[in-house]
Amino acid sequence: MDRRSFIKKVGVGSLVAGSALAGATPALASKRRVNWKLVTTWPPNFPIFHQGVKKFAKDVKRMSRGRINIQVFAGGELIPALQSFDAVSQGTVEMGHGAAYYWAGKIPAAQFFTAVPFGMNAQGMNAWLYSGGGLELWREIYEPRNLVPFPMGNTGVQMGGWFRKKIDSPADLKGLKMRIPGLGGKVMAKAGVNPVLMSGGEIYTALERGTIDATEWVGPYHDQRLGLYRAAKHYYYPGWHEPGPTLELIINKAAWSDLAKELQMIIETAAAASNMWMLSEFEAKNLAALNTLKEKYKVQVHPFPKEVISTLRGYTQEVLEEEAAKDATFKRVYEAYRKFSANNAAWSEISEAAYANALKG
Repeated sequence: MDRRSFIKKVGVGSLVAGSALAGATPALASKRRVNWKLVTTWPPNFPIFHQGVKKFAKDVKRMSRGRINIQVFAGGELIPALQSFDAVSQGTVEMGHGAAYYWAGKIPAAQFFTAVPFGMNAQGMNAWLYSGGGLELWREIYEPRNLVPFPMGNTGVQMGGWFRKKIDSPADLKGLKMRIPGLGGKVMAKAGVNPVLMSGGEIYTALERGTIDATEWVGPYHDQRLGLYRAAKHYYYPGWHEPGPTLELIINKAAWSDLAKELQMIIETAAAASNMWMLSEFEAKNLAALNTLKEKYKVQVHPFPKEVISTLRGYTQEVLEEEAAKDATFKRVYEAYRKFSANNAAWSEISEAAYANALKG
C-alpha cells in the first residue's frame, strides 16, 4: 500500500469512528446548547427560595459557558405551583424546585426527604443524603416517575408557627384549623387540629380573616415579610415539625440522561452550592428579623410548653408507625432514616449537642 492510499484510508476510518463516537455521546456537550425550563412552587421574587433557584441557573450557565441555559418560572407563571411535580415527570418542562413532602399524596415516602417531626436537622439531613445512602433511596423511589432528585436548599430549624390564641396545654390545640403540611400535619391531626394545606400566597389572608387559626410558614425572616405578625401575635418555637427541611431540585429523567457527563456534573455542583447558600442565608438573617418582630411589632415569642412537646413527640411515633404499616416503601425508607438518625444523634451527643451545652457554662 502506498503512502497516499494509507493516509486516505486512515482518514476515512477516523471520520467514521468519530461519527460513531459523537452519536454515542449524549447532547454533544462540547457543541450543542441546551435550553431548559425550571418551574418552582415559590411566589415570584420569593427571598432565598426563588433567589437560590435563580442563583443555581446563573451558576450553571456560567460553568457550562452558556451550553446550558435555564429559564426559571415562579409558581403560577407557567403552571400552577403544586403541579410542578407532574410537569417535570411528564416532560412538559425539564426541571422543578419545591419540597418533596408536597407530593405525599403521590409518594408517601417522599416526606422523609423534606423533614420528619423531631427528626434530623439540616446538618444531619445533608449527612444522610450525601454520605449515608439517603440520596440513592430518594432517586430509587422517584425513578418510576421519570425524575432525578437533588438536595437544593434547607431552611434550618423552623419556627413552630403563629397562633391567634396562646397555647398553654395540648387541650388548646383541639379544634384549631392550622396550615401545616407533611407529617407534621398528620401529627397535629392526632392532637385534634384540623390541618390545612395551602400555598404561601393564601396564608396571610386566611389567618387574618380567621379562615385558619394558626399557621406554620418558615422562620422570622420570611414570616416577617409575609406580614403574619399583623394577623397573629403568638409566635411559637421550636419547629418540631420541620427541624431541617430539605428543598428539592427535580429533573426529568430523559432530559438528564441526554446530558453529557460533564454537564451533569456542572448541574450537581451548582445544586450543591445553592443547597449550602440557602441554608447560610437563613442562618444569617433570621435573628435580626426575630428581634424586629419582638421589638417593633410586639410579637409574643413563646416556647411550646413541655407537655405540648411531649404529646406531639408521642403522636409522631404513632404516625410514623401507622404510615409504615400502610406502605412498604414508606417502611423501608423509614427504617433507613431511623437507623441513620439514631447514629447521627449518638454522635451529636458528644459533638454538636455537647458543645452547645458547654457554651451555656
